[in-house]
Amino acid sequence: MAAIQKLLNIALPPLSLVLLSSFMIPFLIFKVLIYVRKLFQTDEKLENKVVLITGAASGIGEQLAYEYGRRGAVLSLVDIREDNLVVVAEKARSLGSPDVIIIAADVSKLQDSRRFVDQTVNHFGRLDCLVNNAGIGKPSGFKDWSNASEFTSIMASKAAIINYFETLRMELGCAIGITIVTPGLVKTDLGVTLIKKERIMEIIPMLSASELAESIVKSACRGDMYLTEPSWVKVLFPFKLLYPQLVDWASRLFFALSPKINNSATELKPE
Repeated sequence: MAAIQKLLNIALPPLSLVLLSSFMIPFLIFKVLIYVRKLFQTDEKLENKVVLITGAASGIGEQLAYEYGRRGAVLSLVDIREDNLVVVAEKARSLGSPDVIIIAADVSKLQDSRRFVDQTVNHFGRLDCLVNNAGIGKPSGFKDWSNASEFTSIMASKAAIINYFETLRMELGCAIGITIVTPGLVKTDLGVTLIKKERIMEIIPMLSASELAESIVKSACRGDMYLTEPSWVKVLFPFKLLYPQLVDWASRLFFALSPKINNSATELKPE
């Protein structure tokens, strides 16, 4: 067994490079064909489609409600802050949504999650699109931790969610479309708080929540597997894969410069 392991250690790396090289050109042709198809593809119509959006009281979720509303979807808006949902629902109706219901719920509680899905289906008779937008964050570095238990609920959450939905997509096949969104720095309450804590992050262009919402809805209607917005962020992924040591060094240098940034920078406000 040890001999087999050594053989694999020696043989597989060069063999994998040969295979990757041989697949590169066919894969690029495939990507070009997919891109051309999307140019002529008609986006899914959303009139009277039932869309459930979690975390809809503010930020990205709020803007998603407006974007789906403009396209004529009927909405089920879910958030733990019911008062904010009332305002969002009224604006979504004014933008074109034929019917909007609001549900106060905490998505971290299983019974609440079951309840808002059941209420949506009971009211509209079906559910066409589920937008899992709600989430929590802790805009602080490790040095600011006072109690590690405060971070238990968000540990590995993004990676876990992405892997979960990638697995789900493989199991479901084409039965249900799943679009995984990985946004950059967005101008929301959480994003602005992060900027205030780490002033060096100000050099990264922020995307407005409304722009992101528009891109998300278009991407979902096209049936895209992934959406990374802004798209320039994608050029960084190969560096992380191929040169992890370089990325690690650059990141440490980036944050090492943080205290030297002028703290009297322009005040930022969420949308």
